[in-house]
Amino acid sequence: MQFQVPQFIEKEAKIVGPLTFKQFLYLGAGGVVVFFLYFYLAAKNLLAFALITIFLAIGALAFAFLKIGGQPLLTILLKFLNFSFSSKIYLWKKKAVSPRVIKREEKLKKEEPSGEPTLKVAEKSQLKKLSTQIETRMR
Repeated sequence: MQFQVPQFIEKEAKIVGPLTFKQFLYLGAGGVVVFFLYFYLAAKNLLAFALITIFLAIGALAFAFLKIGGQPLLTILLKFLNFSFSSKIYLWKKKAVSPRVIKREEKLKKEEPSGEPTLKVAEKSQLKKLSTQIETRMR
């Protein structure tokens, strides 16, 4: 019996307890912002402090743990912003190709008829006519 061995497994190392370094930074940054908001806003307006703290906590948790399609939230947001502010029109620009020069002597040279018979090909093929009829559905 053969077993499929998974390859290209990317797993970040757990640095701080069960958290990776990025997760720890997101949660730590949210905690630092809430800490400074406590001293600045809590004494003046407790309700505003509580609402801002809830939104910051949800944001920090989303950045730390939320993955959409296997990609972190920060990557999704950066791609969204890049798409939103970038140009949506693609203009095709043909690359400049130097013209091919054919010398007159090469053009005027004709093969001398050899003793062997050659195949004769009709000048106008029926292939173009048939393809037009197929494309336009004419009979």
